[in-house]
Amino acid sequence: QVQLVESGGGLVQAGGSLRLSCAASGRTFSSNAMGWFRQAPGKERDFVAAFTWRSRNTYYADSLKGRFTISGDNAKNTVYMQMNGLKPEDTAVYYCAANRYGSVYDVSTYDYWGQGTQVTVSS
Repeated sequence: QVQLVESGGGLVQAGGSLRLSCAASGRTFSSNAMGWFRQAPGKERDFVAAFTWRSRNTYYADSLKGRFTISGDNAKNTVYMQMNGLKPEDTAVYYCAANRYGSVYDVSTYDYWGQGTQVTVSS
């Protein structure tokens, strides 16, 4: 089992920034990648970004490249996501998830999920 705890969400004005954190504990050695997904009310859960522990590669949804940056601290088993230039359409619950194998872009390949953290961007 892998436990994930997100933090860092909140209310911010358009153009502002937030930094999300996701701390992993438990059988973290079994994890290949950590991903961030987001889900707005009435919409599907969408891929945002991912970070692979061994190769330290990063992956992004095309629409978010340049504004969001994912990084990881292997020693702390923690993944971060810096979000800049936030827009009202970025408002959603952001979830951290752990993937053991498979495409990091595919929500169905993630086995463990955090509780989510709300990000609200006001116009």
